Formats: sequence, structure tokens, C-alpha cells
Amino acid sequence: MTTLNQIKTIAVRSQQTLLHDALGAAALMVMLVVGLHLPSFV
Repeated sequence: MTTLNQIKTIAVRSQQTLLHDALGAAALMVMLVVGLHLPSFV
């Protein structure tokens, strides 16, 4: 089994987890951007 096939198999098996991970990463990025821009509002 090639590496690409293994990656595809893992992605298919864990779609729900990947979605949650992507949402978590997006939330962290939003918090980072807001946190960095917060001092300019004060």
C-alpha cells in the first residue's frame, strides 16, 4: 500500500474528526487575530 493510498484511507475513515479539527484550528486563528488586534482598540 502506497503512502498516498494510506493518507486517502485515513482521511475517509476520520472525516468527522478532520472536520472538528479544522473548526478548532479556525477558532484558534480567529482568537489569535482578535487577540493581536485588541490592543489597538484600547
